[in-house]
Amino acid sequence: MQKELIKWYQENKRDFPWRKDQDPYHIWISEIMLQQTTTETVIPYYNRFLKNFPNVEALASASLEEVYKMWEGLGYYRRAKHIHESAQIILEKYQGVFPYEYDAILSLKGIGEYTAGAISSIAYGKQVPAVDGNVLRIISRYYLIKENIAETKVQKKIYQIVQELILNHDASAFNQGMMDLGATICKPVHPLCLECPIQKGCLAFKKKQMDVLPINIKKIKKQEISYITGIITYQNKYLLIQNPPGGLLENLYGFVQYDEESPYSFISSFQEEYQQNIMIQAHIKDIKHVFSHRTWRMHVYHFVLDKEIENMYTLEEINQLPLSTAHMKVLKAYLSSF
Repeated sequence: MQKELIKWYQENKRDFPWRKDQDPYHIWISEIMLQQTTTETVIPYYNRFLKNFPNVEALASASLEEVYKMWEGLGYYRRAKHIHESAQIILEKYQGVFPYEYDAILSLKGIGEYTAGAISSIAYGKQVPAVDGNVLRIISRYYLIKENIAETKVQKKIYQIVQELILNHDASAFNQGMMDLGATICKPVHPLCLECPIQKGCLAFKKKQMDVLPINIKKIKKQEISYITGIITYQNKYLLIQNPPGGLLENLYGFVQYDEESPYSFISSFQEEYQQNIMIQAHIKDIKHVFSHRTWRMHVYHFVLDKEIENMYTLEEINQLPLSTAHMKVLKAYLSSF
């Protein structure tokens, strides 16, 4: 199975900019960007990011705001904060050289077992598994594992299977082969089994269970929050606030919003917080923005101040700030309302 997969990968591997070399910095940035994001979306961001921050030193010496700006639109901004912090750790602790040992890589901010395994095997050729959703799905089908792969104990079991599979094999090609197989052939729905290089030994294919497996039942409590979101202007300037560290969308900029039921109660909350009067102008749009564990329903209204206050920006200045994706939608809705 290993030989067939590795042979298939070497003949069919997808062409990505982070596969041009084995630089651990390049692999790290790509793997972090690829978390929760498709490869097609990541490629232009990756190229732009590397152009601005070509090495650990350049990334570590940049401001967090500059890093956020390069990340803008990718979402899950905590990833950007973690790579910025990790770059500074690498500069201080490892003299700017990306660490070689698996445990040292794992200790960096925002790096879990999968990412540490991917970097260790691809950059350094270490025989370490890189088990992500693709691998869980492929192994579940190949070995007819009927347990729920969302459970930690099942994930550990699959990790041990992969650990045995890569022994005395090219771990880099095996792990990347698994990634490509899961993305192109052993897909979540309607896998292309007749094109699969390891179909011969696949128990799910033999038992016709490939459209049933894997069992992947996650228990998620999703929270829905309704906001009145205020585009508050004075002449050609907009009031923006910067989110505090530690919370959702930390350090990113956005419009003022309150968990209120009407724009009139929004005015009261605003006056209480800012000691300023605002007048309501218009309802702009209702916008839904979905995060992994919560949904925002933003009822967007335009309000006007009677004088300029702190933290007001022109559109040109806003273009230089890291604005959250949710609030970019708000701004676009307002600008297209004219």
